[in-house]
Amino acid sequence: MVADVLKMRREETSMSDSSHRKVEVLARHSVAVIEANQAATGAYVASPNFPVYRYSWFRDGAFIADAMSRAGRPASAEAFFSWCAGVLEARVAKIDSLIERHRSGHAIGPDEFLHARYTVDGREVADEWWNFQLDGYGTWLWALGTHLRRTAGSRLDSYRNGAILSVRYCTEFWREPSYDWWEEHVGHRHTSTLAALYAGLREAARWEDLPADLRQQAHQVAEEIRRTVRSQGRQDGHLVKWLGGHAVDASLIACGVPFGLVSPTDPLMSTTIRTIESNLAHSGVHRYLEDTYYGGGEWPLLAALLGWYYATVGRLEAAHAQLAWVVAHATPDGNLPEQVPDHLLAPAERDAWIRRWGPVATPLLWSHAMFLTLALELGSLRAPLKPKE
Repeated sequence: MVADVLKMRREETSMSDSSHRKVEVLARHSVAVIEANQAATGAYVASPNFPVYRYSWFRDGAFIADAMSRAGRPASAEAFFSWCAGVLEARVAKIDSLIERHRSGHAIGPDEFLHARYTVDGREVADEWWNFQLDGYGTWLWALGTHLRRTAGSRLDSYRNGAILSVRYCTEFWREPSYDWWEEHVGHRHTSTLAALYAGLREAARWEDLPADLRQQAHQVAEEIRRTVRSQGRQDGHLVKWLGGHAVDASLIACGVPFGLVSPTDPLMSTTIRTIESNLAHSGVHRYLEDTYYGGGEWPLLAALLGWYYATVGRLEAAHAQLAWVVAHATPDGNLPEQVPDHLLAPAERDAWIRRWGPVATPLLWSHAMFLTLALELGSLRAPLKPKE
């Protein structure tokens, strides 16, 4: 009933013909950008024009796959899920060894864990990187679960072994401090990372094709994650960036939407959103107040994530405002960047990053995916996206 009311309200929220056209043009371009940068292996290249992003991340890719599934491109999503499963299956011995060492009390260095990014053919990269990130291994399970429910006839079969390995890995190491979504701040237990693990394990606990004991373990750990965040991941009525901390991070939006660690309408989530709005939302959305990366600009993918939250709780005007902001920040050729410099938190740092790595990553496939998700969530596309000929 609530979903029906929200759907009617979305349809009643007016957009000008010009706005509709801009959204539809960018949506078609977004699908084309994602398709053009999906390798034959199924991996999505995070950004083709940014050298250090010419790899595939479980995290970015999971959100991209979810958007493509929503957009009527199930084959694209399934190819990515197959790539994820293959990456994990190729590392079964490493996963077994890590779990055995952990249970035996042996120290494991951050560089020994599974990597965050891989080449499109699934190889680890020897370059120095901030690799110990757990969130992607939960996020792809979440995206797979939403896809299986969304797509008639889809089955877990071909992803089963990879899913089992991911569940084993997540349930074993969820307590370990790691890097956050942004590949920063190692040594903390990040609330948004825990939310991704919760969402993935909650999906896996439903899959009857998995061993019963593993499903039970997934359920138990998911509930333990929820209790842990409730007890240690809040301060002054809002969620915090990491357990025991005080600051907020825009990635905390995902704790409510889409991961559901906290109900979107729970006072804890509502207060978190208000805190993010007052600290980090300046038309677009910053990552966190101390951000210096490329000067600490506003991120289209976070603006779209906030818009997705607004749409879910019925704040439709605010959701459309975020959508319009994202559309307005596409380049003249329709590409969405990782961040924009309209309102920088640390402007003096921007040039140093440009000298180090070049201009801001553009296009960023994750930005295009989150825009697509918000546009589809709002019903802003008047005609279905046509399948690729």
